[in-house]
Amino acid sequence: MTETIYIETSIIGYLTARSTTNLIIAGNVEITRQWWQNRYDDFELYISQVVLDEVARGDAEIALRRLQILDGFPLVELNQAVRDLSKQFLLQSNLPPKASDDAVHIAAATVHGLDYLLTWNCKHIANAKIQKKLAQISANLGYELPVICTPYELLGD
Repeated sequence: MTETIYIETSIIGYLTARSTTNLIIAGNVEITRQWWQNRYDDFELYISQVVLDEVARGDAEIALRRLQILDGFPLVELNQAVRDLSKQFLLQSNLPPKASDDAVHIAAATVHGLDYLLTWNCKHIANAKIQKKLAQISANLGYELPVICTPYELLGD
């Protein structure tokens, strides 16, 4: 059975990023592109409407490229269970209120039982302290938090 991944917005952002002299960002861009080229087909990839809404913002030309990349990706439903879980994440964890879209990404991947959530958002999503609390909240509500990681962690051999 193929493993599943929720692709969070930052992945598409790095995939379509312009060149930069910031070595950390340039490294993340390169890792993202390597992952997309070498591992993309090894997983079933999913997004949500929140991802589509976020990638449509900003520079019109790049937004169009991001939307074209995601054309045809299956969408997970942002149903009541996702809305309820994201609300609990914001109420009970150390996620700030401004991270409401991040809470939805995490809740969508969790409620739909996906194996991984792939992100470069290490401030609010791939954050060990936040993940610990999110895992507790998820378990208390009968869910299992997916593995939240960066493309670097799923590059494989």
